[in-house]
Amino acid sequence: MKRRDFAINSVAAASLATLPLASLAQKRKDAVVLGMTLEPTAGLDPTASAASAIAEIVLYNIFETLTKINSDGSVTPLLAESWEVSPDLKTYTFKLRKGVKFQNGEPFNASTVKFSFERAAGEKSTNKDKRTFASMERVGVVDEHTVVVINKELNPDFLFLMGQATAVIVEPKSADTNATKPVGTGPYKLDSWKQGASVTLVKWPNFRNAAAIKMNKATFRFISDPAAQVASLLSGDVDAFPRVAAARSLEQFKRDPRFQIIISGSRAKTILAINNKKKPLDDVRVRRAIAAAIDRKAVIEGAVDGFGVPIGSHYVPGAFGYVDTTGINPYNPDKARALLSEAGVKTPLELSVVLPPVPYARQGGEVIAAQLAKVGIVAKLQNVEWAQWLSGVYGNKNYDLTIISHVEPFDLGNFTKSGYYWNYESPKFNEIYDKINNAPRAADRAKLLGDAQRMLANDAVHAFLFQPQWITVAQKGIRGLWKDMPLFVNDIGALSWS
Repeated sequence: MKRRDFAINSVAAASLATLPLASLAQKRKDAVVLGMTLEPTAGLDPTASAASAIAEIVLYNIFETLTKINSDGSVTPLLAESWEVSPDLKTYTFKLRKGVKFQNGEPFNASTVKFSFERAAGEKSTNKDKRTFASMERVGVVDEHTVVVINKELNPDFLFLMGQATAVIVEPKSADTNATKPVGTGPYKLDSWKQGASVTLVKWPNFRNAAAIKMNKATFRFISDPAAQVASLLSGDVDAFPRVAAARSLEQFKRDPRFQIIISGSRAKTILAINNKKKPLDDVRVRRAIAAAIDRKAVIEGAVDGFGVPIGSHYVPGAFGYVDTTGINPYNPDKARALLSEAGVKTPLELSVVLPPVPYARQGGEVIAAQLAKVGIVAKLQNVEWAQWLSGVYGNKNYDLTIISHVEPFDLGNFTKSGYYWNYESPKFNEIYDKINNAPRAADRAKLLGDAQRMLANDAVHAFLFQPQWITVAQKGIRGLWKDMPLFVNDIGALSWS
């Protein structure tokens, strides 16, 4: 038995020993406890911060959107009952659900949609998808339950984007305090937030369809350590742990009749992000050398215990228009050394690698540092907390390299954003992306998506690593957990105990 496995089993056994058997057998028919690796650091307003952990708690639970994204990636009505799209695919007319109220008693209507979208596009907006809302030429109120959105450009993913956390509809009077006192139209309200420990939501009795909501209470417990995550499940402290770091204990859970295991597909891209304006990283030959120094399969084994698929660009297998680009910058240490020499880089070259607190980054960082060392690059690993990563890397661009997983399905547009944290600017890529958004035929769009993927790979914007496969371990009796995860959501309203 490996030392790590022994430690996990020992922790779990100790936890089990402290609980009476009756408590383990008891099923909470109207409550659920979910584990989360990361705690939101900047509040619970998904329109104000880029942290995906916020949406894991609030999206579809406290806050709602016009459309809803489902586990299979399909889009269905939510606050909008239906919609019509103009022939030029730029104008969307939404018919809004009637009789909906915010949790402070204020009505949901077309005016609140207009307020929410214009706020997201405003000068003071910190919405990470601000560009989507700034691209709206006009948001018009036709009547109380009809709103028209006219986009400046064609956006084939628009209805999907309207179901993401950045597009939640907020109530004007409470919008500024949503970080600590979130007010939405969803089935749950914030009950308590114990910093560093948990967030608890309680069912809102005045929700429009309260009878359909089975869980009266949901607690999100923050557990970052992989061994502690496994122990929390085995002890019964946590009922379900989406995206749990339990690959090394998977056989143990498979043998235990108390649990169900879901292996989820993903649209996430785990990358070794490169600051493209930092010298010598502004030289494409250096970026290609970094990519060539990395054995993706070894990273997948070390970072996520084999639960991943290699990628060569910022796009994943299974997505529309995907092309295999893993052969553009393949693992080749000799080529990496030659490229560094060609670029005039004297080794050893020291580069910082900032690692957020998620296991895939910390474990993957060790593997990548060892690989880079073989070609003369000294990776100075810097472990930071999530708030530090958001401010230092994402906000201030103070880094050379960082390991991060981008979980949004349709985020190629990030490469067109001037001043985005990886500092990549390419008029040619911007031109391709504009053509993608304005291609009326699916075949043309697929070809352009392939061109975009190949350009990012040839430019070696990052060392693209892998598409994650997420593990969810849960008590056998829980129903309604998502099978696949086109985005990170815990839809509590869909959960029930059998």
